[in-house]
Amino acid sequence: MAEQTFNERTMREEICEIGRRIWHREYVAANDGNISVRLNANEILATPTGVSKGFLTPDMLVVIDRAGNKLRGTMKPSSELKMHRAFYDARPDVRAVCHAHPLTATGFAVAGLSLDRCTLPEVVITLGSVPLAKYGVPGSDELTQDILDNYVQEYDAFLLANHGVVTIGQTVMNAYYKMETVEHFAKISLVARQLGSENVFSPERAQELMEARARYGVQAGGSCRIEYKDKDKNVNYAPDVPRTGFGAAAYAGASDDNANARPSAQSNNAANGSNGKPAEIEIGEEELRRIIGEVARRVAESLQK
Repeated sequence: MAEQTFNERTMREEICEIGRRIWHREYVAANDGNISVRLNANEILATPTGVSKGFLTPDMLVVIDRAGNKLRGTMKPSSELKMHRAFYDARPDVRAVCHAHPLTATGFAVAGLSLDRCTLPEVVITLGSVPLAKYGVPGSDELTQDILDNYVQEYDAFLLANHGVVTIGQTVMNAYYKMETVEHFAKISLVARQLGSENVFSPERAQELMEARARYGVQAGGSCRIEYKDKDKNVNYAPDVPRTGFGAAAYAGASDDNANARPSAQSNNAANGSNGKPAEIEIGEEELRRIIGEVARRVAESLQK
C-alpha cells in the first residue's frame, strides 16, 4: 500500500498550532524547540531557526529533503533537523517529530534521571517509559547516536541529557500529545518523590498494562522498569502499599455531608487495625482488570483524536 502524502497546507497550519501550544505551556523559551512532519517519502516540512514557536505563521516554515537540502521556503532550517532526519531514517512509521524543553522533564534530564518507573497506567500503555540518552552537542550526529543505538526501535519519547525532550509519532498532534504526557509524568514523579515514596506497579501488574496495548489498538514501544533489585530508596510496589492518612480508608466512616472534612480520630482508628498499623484497602482481581481496561480504552481514544 502506498504511503499517505500529507497535505502541505494543512500540515503548515498544524505545526503552527503545535508551536503555539508548546510556547503557551512554557515547554520552550525564546526561539527554542523545533517541529517537523514528513510530508512524503522525500519531503520534510519543518520550523525554521531563530523564530519563537509561539509566533509561527505557515509561510515561515521550510521544506527540506531527506538529505537536508532546502527545497522551499525563505528562512533557514534549524541545525537540529539533522536529529529529525535521523528519526525518519531509523523508523519508517514515524511521520512527525517534536523537540522542546519542558521544565520538569528537562530537570530530570539535567539531573541524569530517566523516567522509567512503572507508576501510571496511561504512561505504561502509551510510552512504556522515557529513557535518558547521553549528552550530545545540539545539531551534531552525536546528539542522536545513543538513541539510534539503543532506544529508537522501542520507544517514542526520549530525554536528552542536559538538553530537553524529543517525541516522535504518526502525526504532529500525536507527537505533541506524547510531549504533554512526558511532562505530566515528570511532574507527578517529582511530587511523589518529594512526598517521600514512589509506589510502582509489580512486574505482573505492569505486564497486564503492556498486554492491554494490543487489545485496545495502542501501538506503543518498550516496557518500563519493573525490577528493583538494587532496592531503590523510597520505591515500593503499589499493590502492596496500604493507603492511610487522608486517603480513602481515613474517610471510611464519613457521611456525605462531611466527606471533605478533616478525618476524625474515630475515622483514623477505622483505617487502622487493632495493633495500630494501617489497614490495607483491597481491590478485587475483576475490579482491577476493569480499571485497567477502562484506562486502556480512554488512552486509545485519545490517541485517535
